[in-house]
Amino acid sequence: MKVRRRTLTRLATLGVATLALGLFAGSSGACSGGAGGAKVANVTPGDMPESADWTGVYYSPLYGNIHLVQEKGTVSGKWLRPVKDRWAELHGSVTGNLFKFTWTEYTIGAIGPNSTKTGKGYLVYSRPEGANVDDVIKGELGRDQDETGDPIDAIKQRNVMPDLDSIGGTGAQDMGGGDWDGENREKGSAEEPVPGD
Repeated sequence: MKVRRRTLTRLATLGVATLALGLFAGSSGACSGGAGGAKVANVTPGDMPESADWTGVYYSPLYGNIHLVQEKGTVSGKWLRPVKDRWAELHGSVTGNLFKFTWTEYTIGAIGPNSTKTGKGYLVYSRPEGANVDDVIKGELGRDQDETGDPIDAIKQRNVMPDLDSIGGTGAQDMGGGDWDGENREKGSAEEPVPGD
């Protein structure tokens, strides 16, 4: 009786494990865009609201002030998170009220493979109904080759001009550590080592 009960318990455990493995394998395909491809945003461009322009500063509680500058059919931008621990740059093309872009976010003070994140995304520009309203952008930030993922929305700030140079860094120089290869080197010649020290 005990042998039969143990056998049934083992078979039940094996069945649950097999079922769980099958569910995991099936769900991982859905997360990667179906057949292993990137997730693509299903959005179509529309017309911009009257006298609207992509150039401006947009406030998001999560991403901080997003600075965007449009030049013909392209837009470049940057953001600095409100906690000031990460900043990002984004570049892409605009068709009407739709901006599709690639982005890279840098963690301030971090070095190595986890110091940057990259992806694609999209933003849709719109103006809510009513009088004296602020324009908004809404979209998603995807990781790697995905265009969809985390939601992003922001409100355009009135009378604030973007300043892309005010955000970001230049690389390792931001970490400090001296200017050994620049003009700020110590003047003079090296001293000879003292014997016995």
